[in-house]
Amino acid sequence: MLNAISPVDGRYAAKTSELSEFFSEYALIRYRVLVEIAYFKKLVALPLPQLKDFPKEKLEALDAIVEKFSLADAERIKTIERTTNHDVKAVEYFLKEEFDKLQLSKFKEFIHFGLTSQDINNTATPLMLKEAIEKVFNPLFEKVLSAIHDKVQSWKEVPMLARTHGQPASPTRLGKEFAVFEERLKEQHRQLSAIHHKGKFGGATGNFNAHLVAYPQINWKKFADELLSELGLVRSQLTTQIEHYDNLAAIFHALSRINTILIDLCRDIWTYISMDYFKQKVIKGEVGSSAMPHKVNPIDFENAEGNLGIANAFYGFLADKLPVSRLQRDLTDSTVLRNIGVPMAHTVIAFKSILKGMDKLLLNEAKLHQDLEQNWMVVAEGIQNILRREGYPQPYEALKELTRGAENITSLRIHQFIEELDIPEKVKKELKALSPQSYTGIGLD
Repeated sequence: MLNAISPVDGRYAAKTSELSEFFSEYALIRYRVLVEIAYFKKLVALPLPQLKDFPKEKLEALDAIVEKFSLADAERIKTIERTTNHDVKAVEYFLKEEFDKLQLSKFKEFIHFGLTSQDINNTATPLMLKEAIEKVFNPLFEKVLSAIHDKVQSWKEVPMLARTHGQPASPTRLGKEFAVFEERLKEQHRQLSAIHHKGKFGGATGNFNAHLVAYPQINWKKFADELLSELGLVRSQLTTQIEHYDNLAAIFHALSRINTILIDLCRDIWTYISMDYFKQKVIKGEVGSSAMPHKVNPIDFENAEGNLGIANAFYGFLADKLPVSRLQRDLTDSTVLRNIGVPMAHTVIAFKSILKGMDKLLLNEAKLHQDLEQNWMVVAEGIQNILRREGYPQPYEALKELTRGAENITSLRIHQFIEELDIPEKVKKELKALSPQSYTGIGLD
């Protein structure tokens, strides 16, 4: 793959190969064939008067055209396309050839009957994306979610100094901080799963003109609704020549939000590594730097962040561009739609990098403990609120005077401050029980 222009098909080809079943040129052609065959079989099932004699025993042979569709078949369609200069018409001519082979020539003119290319494309494309999400994205997403959950469970009792605005803040638990990402990801995935994958099926300008004039007695809207439902899609009822792509844009936005959360996760982990909260497993043979042999760089999270960013740039463009088309249609969507696999590929690369990076993390609990011990001022919040409870005058100001901008606030200095307070001994005892390690709030269930 050294001649590949895109790293998706070059450097990262092995990491994205499973997506070729859904987003390659071969895959697009195959899905077009699938839609054409599904449509023809639905016409037979009506039946159209001219198809009432279609031999039912040949239906399995039609299914076999899809099930056994090969690279050679795709090449034949590309050969036809060189003459037609039209990719969907080439699929129609290929299927007519297949009908001839099956001795079904008398029925072949009902292949692509009444349709425009976008009835095929705008059914094939959402179906490709839907199945790619179900078969590739979702399983990989679940692995990432599981890896995060493992960290949540392993580290749910590990106290850690929080940092707001980069400054020491009320302590938290490391597992809880990972649980924040887990919850965010689950919610955005729930929203993604709730979005319908919508297709367009309605003829040249969305009105079933040719269908209705030829067979006015048939309820074509019901027919098309059922066809797309059987394929696992929802039909957009009112369209121009093309699907309006609003739900497709919503899917891209949802995928982008998931990626944004993971960018946030990668940056946090990168920062924790830089703070020495995490060490990384050393992989034999790996080199961290071409110049500095001691380095173990957080390259997996950097790689993931970069790929997630590229994916989001694509998703943003796709979501902004696709819902916009001049009048009843222009052709700008056609070339753009061919790229929907690109952000998915970069997302897959990122997910795999995150999984690799998560597996290499080693908790440096001593460093977390050290940071807590060096920041006893963070218990000041707890002290002042207990003092508020006890009616002590101006507790915030008293703690501010003690801690704001101060250095070397140790447990001894905090305890001296408490001892000097005019409060009951039992309250002093309660205050002295506070420590950076214990002042971590409500734990995870």
